[in-house]
Amino acid sequence: MASDTGERSFDPFGYPRQWEADVLLSDGGTVHLRPVVPTDADGLVALHGRLSDRTRYLRYFGAYPRIPARDLERFSTVDHHDRVAFVALLGDDVVAVGRYERLDAESAEVAFVVDDAHQGRGLGSILLEHLAAAASERGLRRFVAEVLAENSAMIRVFRDAGYQVSRAFEEGVVHLEFDIDPTEESLAVARAREQAAEARSVHNLLHPRSVAVIGASTDPTKIGYAVLSNLLSADFAGTVYPVNPEHASVRGVRAYKSVLEIPDPVDLAIVAVPAGQVESVLDGALAKGVKTLVIVSAGFGEAGPHGQHAELRLVGEARAHGMRVVGPNALGVLNTDPRVRLNATLAPRLPKRGRTGFFCQSGALGTAILADAEARGLGLSTFVSAGNRADVSGNDLLQYWETDPRTDLVLLYLESFGNPRKFARLARRLARSKPIVAVKSGRHAVRPQLAATSTDIDESSVQALFEQAGVVRVDSLAQLFDTALLFAHQPLPTGSRVAIVGNSSAIGLLAADTARAQGLRLGIDPVDVGPQASPEQFAAAVGEALDSPEVDALVVVFVPPVAIPGTAYARALRETVTAREDTVQKPIVSTFLAAEGVPAELAVPGEDGAPSAGSIPSYPSPERAVNALARVVRYAAWRQRPQGTIVRPAGLHVEQAQGMVRELLADDHNRVLTDDEVVRLLACYGIEVVPFRLVTNADGAVAAAEELGYPVTLKAYDDRLRGRPDLAGVRLDLTSEDSVRVSYRDLREVSGAEEVYVQRMAPKGVSCVIGLQDDPSFGTLVSFGLSGVVSTLLGDQAFRAVPLTDVDAATIVREPKTAPLLTGYRGDEPADLAALQDMVLRVAALAEDNPEVRSLSLDPILASPDGAFVTNARMVLGPPPSRPDSGPRRLRPITAPED
Repeated sequence: MASDTGERSFDPFGYPRQWEADVLLSDGGTVHLRPVVPTDADGLVALHGRLSDRTRYLRYFGAYPRIPARDLERFSTVDHHDRVAFVALLGDDVVAVGRYERLDAESAEVAFVVDDAHQGRGLGSILLEHLAAAASERGLRRFVAEVLAENSAMIRVFRDAGYQVSRAFEEGVVHLEFDIDPTEESLAVARAREQAAEARSVHNLLHPRSVAVIGASTDPTKIGYAVLSNLLSADFAGTVYPVNPEHASVRGVRAYKSVLEIPDPVDLAIVAVPAGQVESVLDGALAKGVKTLVIVSAGFGEAGPHGQHAELRLVGEARAHGMRVVGPNALGVLNTDPRVRLNATLAPRLPKRGRTGFFCQSGALGTAILADAEARGLGLSTFVSAGNRADVSGNDLLQYWETDPRTDLVLLYLESFGNPRKFARLARRLARSKPIVAVKSGRHAVRPQLAATSTDIDESSVQALFEQAGVVRVDSLAQLFDTALLFAHQPLPTGSRVAIVGNSSAIGLLAADTARAQGLRLGIDPVDVGPQASPEQFAAAVGEALDSPEVDALVVVFVPPVAIPGTAYARALRETVTAREDTVQKPIVSTFLAAEGVPAELAVPGEDGAPSAGSIPSYPSPERAVNALARVVRYAAWRQRPQGTIVRPAGLHVEQAQGMVRELLADDHNRVLTDDEVVRLLACYGIEVVPFRLVTNADGAVAAAEELGYPVTLKAYDDRLRGRPDLAGVRLDLTSEDSVRVSYRDLREVSGAEEVYVQRMAPKGVSCVIGLQDDPSFGTLVSFGLSGVVSTLLGDQAFRAVPLTDVDAATIVREPKTAPLLTGYRGDEPADLAALQDMVLRVAALAEDNPEVRSLSLDPILASPDGAFVTNARMVLGPPPSRPDSGPRRLRPITAPED
């Protein structure tokens, strides 16, 4: 039976704040979702009044022309436990309501209704996701619904959600039942809808049919003048509306005193007024129904706490009215599509058209980046400089570029990650079809929230983490463009064998040394045609190397001779390659004419004259050429490796663990768990700690040893003593009462404490450690290594970002340099690696489901032929520094500054 909420005191305004969310709808617009409160009564009445007769009939099984006072109170006053309701708000209007009412301990009836004007935007699916998540928190496992058979739209919402739905039909009513625990299918459905909605919101930004420039100026020194001029110079395919209250026209285009006076719809508004005026400008844009705002004005989050507060208030108001925001402090957005021709930036020139998308966090660097791209011959499809990223972020752009047919390569200049877990997931998926090259600055700047739980990770491990997600990480903008030119213009290699052809033995040797240092192999010996070779001889050597079955990629190193112009050699090279383009698909890098970029002689012009596929990039030095090639080779190898699947081991009790975590953190923001709490939480994920007891005297130690069964081990209570062999904090293989008593006395003298652990002796094995820690770029990391002073000193650990695939688990336990000790080094019997892999996956599942686990250390784990045995564990809980990438769809919260 449903619990009687009338007999239980509750606060109808006291809903869990984490249930509140901004959400993206299928058309890219936003609404605000939160639990209903009594003051929503008027909004519910207004919604009901806007519903068509048919919508009322389908929802209430009758005409129901008005809401009686008793029903209105019941609809607007709930206990947020057995009776839960969410309202979707657009501005001040309630545009949808969803609710459930508990039927028994595990089941609840669910229903929702959507304003006719907003049907078809995906609100039903969003409400169902959030109701299901809230119900799971409240211990419910199943939803039931009664739906009129003719209400096909509502039946489709339930059917398409990815749950296993059972149905029964009686007298024109369909009875539906389904378990609400997430399934692989329901998660895939939610991810697909998230991708479509976020991509659509960016599409709206980059494909406007009309643009208003708010703050358009007649003063050439003002940013409002620059933005308008750049829009007009690019020959924007839509309509441009300058907004200036003091002038009838700006730059020969009729101006309007406010955005509200513009007679036609406005898709995109560019705000170029001082920071203090932005809020008043926003009010007009909201009233006008502008879809997207690009704020180039500075003076917000980057200016200090007051500016940060203004920024959050501004974005919150915009989202509440269905609008997305780029910036503040943004350079702007570009789209070179000939059907759009949008240059809504402060950069004076629209770049050449290409197939590269670029996201830049820094507005200050944006102009230099665009100029560098043009100078090197790298054409762009789209460019977004998001400034403070108060709303639209790099993750949104990844979602867009995944399905954008005009983008084949993605470049990122990042200073921080808004949601590192989500970035890793999106990047891993996108990189399977389109290369991602990222400059990550601020690598060594650890945020305050991470200070206690982050770990120093060596550079090779950082590189491995990016490569795990398929992201090509570089350290500078120069390296970014070096790598991008090769991806943009040349095919991917099928292997790591390179050929080096040149007219200088010294430069050829330099290229060969660099190739070996980067892990590339020489498929054939370097070819030196000599400084006197003619263009034809040079081209013949290149052709012979390309034709060799032992070669996967080619490095051409060339020093122009004095007698013959270098351009003749360049043309000969291009003609040789072009003649083989249908039969030979191998990437080529060159050091030609000391050029940086794509020389005209090596370019294959595209539609608008920019270098296109088949163009051969040139680098100022052989080292830079080979380093760029090595990055592309590693990425191609990643694409060829098995992708693996996200694996959830059997026997996980997720709800029990999450309930325990919430209970433990109810009164404490950061908590070091007790031994019993650690054991209980690990047990929810099938991780057993070898049985132990904590005793305070010798008799207790003997009793514990007899209870656990001999042999046993005694350990000092202070983990610093247990971890230092020189302090003898551990006694092993104790088989009798006397040995236990003697060992207890010795440990008490060493430690000066009465408390001593007695633990059943685990099978002998190699000591390993599995841990969790935070990283500013990737969120929670799983680490693995062999325990001990040497491994710790050398930093011999492998890292993977959550979530892990089966391939990740298999490779992480084999990656440390000391890992051969686990596989039968010098004739020893191999440890059970499958047991270690299973434990790694269980730890990863624990981290994914419970982002409040700030750190975890299973140390030591004894890995033996008989399995993997955890003998000690420590865990710290606290508020997660980065948002989890789980639960119902939602935009990044804007109630606090971004981490």
